[in-house]
Amino acid sequence: MKFISIKQAMEKSSGEVMIRGWCYRARSSNNLAFIVLRDSGNIIQCVVEKANVSDQAWEAALKASVECSLEIKGQIKEEKRAPTGFEISVSEINIIGESDTFPITKDHSTEFLLDNRHLWLRSRKLSSIMKIRSTVFSAIRKYYSQNGFYEMHSPVFTPNSCEGGSTLFEVKYFDDIMYLTQSWQLYAEAMIYSLEKIFTIGPCFRAEKSKTSRHLSEFWMAETEAAWHRMDDMIKNSEELVCFIIKEVIEKNSEELNFLGRDIEKLKKVSAPFKRMTYTQALDLLKKQGIEVAWGKDLRTIEEDEIMKNFDQPVVITNYPKEIMAFYKPEDPKNPGTALCFDFIAPEGYGEIIGGSERELDTEAMKKALIKQGENPEKYQWYFDTRKYGSVPHSGYGLGVERVIAWICGLDNIKDAIPFPRTMIRRTP
Repeated sequence: MKFISIKQAMEKSSGEVMIRGWCYRARSSNNLAFIVLRDSGNIIQCVVEKANVSDQAWEAALKASVECSLEIKGQIKEEKRAPTGFEISVSEINIIGESDTFPITKDHSTEFLLDNRHLWLRSRKLSSIMKIRSTVFSAIRKYYSQNGFYEMHSPVFTPNSCEGGSTLFEVKYFDDIMYLTQSWQLYAEAMIYSLEKIFTIGPCFRAEKSKTSRHLSEFWMAETEAAWHRMDDMIKNSEELVCFIIKEVIEKNSEELNFLGRDIEKLKKVSAPFKRMTYTQALDLLKKQGIEVAWGKDLRTIEEDEIMKNFDQPVVITNYPKEIMAFYKPEDPKNPGTALCFDFIAPEGYGEIIGGSERELDTEAMKKALIKQGENPEKYQWYFDTRKYGSVPHSGYGLGVERVIAWICGLDNIKDAIPFPRTMIRRTP
């Protein structure tokens, strides 16, 4: 016989099976031992009767403790009273790896669980989230592949900033200084002149001094850049991507969503096109709701949340003030003073999940913007070269993968959307 997964054993539903995994729970009496075994797919109750097993097997059953690893052989049957509706009557049991007293029980603080993240990852909650995370990454690649995008990669070590020098992580690079990437964008703009439509999924780093439930210092972004694409083309592409991700997760991870207590019906309602409004219209909406924001100020979390009280699916906000945007975002000729840019704001208080724009083609305008932001334009000469040899209109965006996962899973904190979170105050384990 071969070892099979718990899920496969349940699908078999009767007969002899061999499974292996880790002890989720265990209790025993004089003649009976109950072991709930878990593997990556599910849990199942295993019953060991002293009269039906060898002395060695009975001793192993009594010795089994939380998180010890086990191999079990026995007869599976349906049992409505069991945790997952099936039960295995054990004939053989072996402890493969013993377990010390497992430090995680019930009612621990968030900080304790973060300190023991290497062990807390074994929980059914985080296992469910990580399965959904895997589906999200697969869905992103699947969407881009089906739509003719090439996957490309850019350096993690960069000589200059993309999103502003105040959030750069400085790294000693031999006898020089480099920075951890904030985004692939500047390099992507060079690569589109070869492959036209490209995407990446990679880690990004922002040294933001933020302790909110929405921010990570190291996170993953799905980014795309495309030649000939205008802002509206990118918004449409972004909408399609978000809807595709949600569809794939619902199709593949309904069990995990249910375990997390996520309202799947809310996710099913998400459909393109999303509601659009300009930054100015967003300020007007906030004013009606009793919140005054001076034109020219960026929208904070509190304002985004207030806007989204009116909507049950993402909203696209366009045309933010040019003065507060990155140097590569051009002015909208139809709406002077604003940039050809957009953000996607997720419902239910999950904030910005996508940011994108058309790209500035005027190198002199970019140089002026960089100087105004305290940057040295000479560091960007290689980037300006891309405008000198057959420049074309192009656009791109970045999707914060952990923010999308947090929204889809209905998480209280973005830290649970990534295996080992890194924040301003969290750098271990």
